[in-house]
Amino acid sequence: MAKLNVLQNEISIISVAGQDYISLTDMANARTDDARAADVIKNWIRNRYTIELLGTWEIIHNPDFKVVEFDHFKSQAV
Repeated sequence: MAKLNVLQNEISIISVAGQDYISLTDMANARTDDARAADVIKNWIRNRYTIELLGTWEIIHNPDFKVVEFDHFKSQAV
């Protein structure tokens, strides 16, 4: 597993099938203490802009994505 140093914080990078993924947990830990990292991620995941980003990604990459069902989740986002 590779590591990236960002503003003196170590962020893990993992490669899966030729694609690189960065650790959201490491990024959240860099911003706050360990106890708050989960809260940072929970708040990010339920953010309307994040939900819209995930929906757009699914529309582009998932031919079986159910847009109508997704609209229900998106309408409930904060």
